[in-house]
Parts: sequence; structure tokens; C-alpha cells
Amino acid sequence: MKLDELLSIQVPESGREGNTPAHDELLFIVTHQAYELWFKLILHELDSVITTFSGAKVDDRHLGTVIHRLERVHKIQELLLEQIDVIETMTPLDFLDFRDLLVPASGFQSIQFKLIEIRLGLRFDDRTGQDRDFFMTRLTEQQRNQLREAEATPSLLDVTNRWLERMPFDRKGDFDFWKLYGKAVDRMLESELEIVASNPAISEERRLQQVETQRQTREKFDAILDRAQFEDLRKQGGVRLSHQAFLAALFIHLYRDEPILYAPFRYLVALMEIDEAMTRWRSQHAMMVHRMLGAKIGTGGSSGHDYLSANVRRNRVWTDLFNISTFLIPRGQLPALPPDLARDLGFHFSSPGGTAR
Repeated sequence: MKLDELLSIQVPESGREGNTPAHDELLFIVTHQAYELWFKLILHELDSVITTFSGAKVDDRHLGTVIHRLERVHKIQELLLEQIDVIETMTPLDFLDFRDLLVPASGFQSIQFKLIEIRLGLRFDDRTGQDRDFFMTRLTEQQRNQLREAEATPSLLDVTNRWLERMPFDRKGDFDFWKLYGKAVDRMLESELEIVASNPAISEERRLQQVETQRQTREKFDAILDRAQFEDLRKQGGVRLSHQAFLAALFIHLYRDEPILYAPFRYLVALMEIDEAMTRWRSQHAMMVHRMLGAKIGTGGSSGHDYLSANVRRNRVWTDLFNISTFLIPRGQLPALPPDLARDLGFHFSSPGGTAR
């Protein structure tokens, strides 16, 4: 395990050349080195998932392993969040004892964190203007080339999008699920409008507000059911999944109780959990920086807390999956599936006599 080598690389900058050693600098070094070790393992797991999903077909027997590895990534992320609690035992004055010795070092130098973002599906053009400006700073030319190569290879978002596009269940023979779904949505929205209209406890002003909200909701449903509208929204950066992939993800959520769709549902949930944990880590990290630096700029030249806060929302990857909840309808209103499709979605086999069980 090369422990002698591992334990010899924590070398504080303070205390050199007769300066007073800063007690908490070792905490700072150990925490960040531990982060990089966990980043390495996250990349190892994400690469294995991307490899599994990169083929023309994904063997269903591999889904369990994929979900297990993504859940491991999520557990690591929870641990990384707890490490912020550890480093926050250092006070701002303790940090000032050695902070100036770090310049121009910066979190921008963590190429592994950038690679994790790229592997998940965050591209250069998705970032804020300031984030793009800082993205390649503090790196060697070799590291910049490594990031460019990573950008040019399929991400987890790319391979998942292609996998979802291949889902065959929403259209089979004469069965077009989305026509039936559209009619079910119409019935649901009309029923909700009737409730609003007939409720004597609602003021006229409040009634008009709810009617307007209902109109906006209908527009959202119309947008996902119309390919042209959806692709226009995608070109504008409003969604990242293709129309076909988004509908497949929605179908999986609607019929997640069907045995053959439960593993795909768990896979999509795992992606959302990772995205949520990344967002919580960015948010908590920004709060920690605010606590430590106040309104000071970061050691790498960024605006510190303001810069990090701006990236919390912008750098999410799987917002499309979170938005699927907008388009769910109650189980009791779901269109009935054709018997042969319902059979295909369940567990069945043929007995020696030919009877399906």
C-alpha cells in the first residue's frame, strides 16, 4: 500500500525558512488529498458504467452491477460532504495563518474534479461565462489536453441518452402510448379546472391565478408531446435529453412497478441522487468559502463565494430527470397496456406444456 510514501507527502508551506508553523495547515492538506483519492475512485466507477453503456446494446444482467457502482459513488459523495464538516473545525483566523502561502494555488487545479463533471455530462459550453474563463487556468498544457480529450469522448449523459432512445415499449404495433397519455392528461387537467371552478372557498382573484397556472401546466405537457417544440427547447439549452429519450424516461417512471422497468428506474434514480449530491456539495462548499473568506477573492483569483454560488444551479446535469415529476399522473389514470405488452413487462416463462406462467 506504500504507506510510507503516502504519509510523507503532507508537507506544510508554513514553518519553512524560520516562519511560525500554522497548526491547521496539516488539516487543510490531509482533507484535500483525501478528496483527490476519493475523486480517483469516483472516476474509476463512472468509467466502468460508461463502458457498460457504450455498446450498441446493454445486457440487462449488467444493470444491477451498474446501479451498485453508482450507489457507491453516491456513498462516496456523502462522505465528501462530511469532510466539509471536518475542515470547518478550522476557524477563519486559523486559515489566515497560512492562506497567503497558498497563492496562486486553487481548487481550479483539481483536474480530477473537472473530469468527474465532464464524465457526468457537463460540457464547456454549459458553464457560466466566468466558469469557462477559469476552467483551463492553473493547468499544464498536458492537463488541458487531457480535458479536451475527455470532452471529445461520450459522457454518462450521452450513453444514457442513447440507451433510453432504444426503449421499445411505448410504441408497439398499433399501440401508441403517447396518444393515450395525452388523453389521460386532458382528463386530469379538466378535472382539476372543474374543482377550481366549483370551489366556493376560492376568491375570484385566486381562481384566476390557478386557471393561469393550469394553462402554463398544459403548455408544458404540450411541449413534451410535440417533438418540434421539445427540440426547439433543447436547442435553447432548456433540456439536454433528446425527445425520444425524455419520453422513455417518463414511461419508465410511470410504469416503474412493472418488473422489467424497475432496474431502469433505479438506474435513473441513482443518476438523480448523484446530481443532487453534487449540487449539495457545491452549495455547502460555497457556504464554507463564505464562512472562511467573507467577501475576499479566492486564492485562484475568482470572486470566491459569489463565483461558487453561481455554479450551484448552472452546473447540474440531470435536471431533465428531476423535471419528470411535472408530467406524472396518478396510477389510477394511467392508460391500460395491451395484454402482450403487459406480459413482456412482467416475469413470465413457458412451462413444458407451453403454458405461460
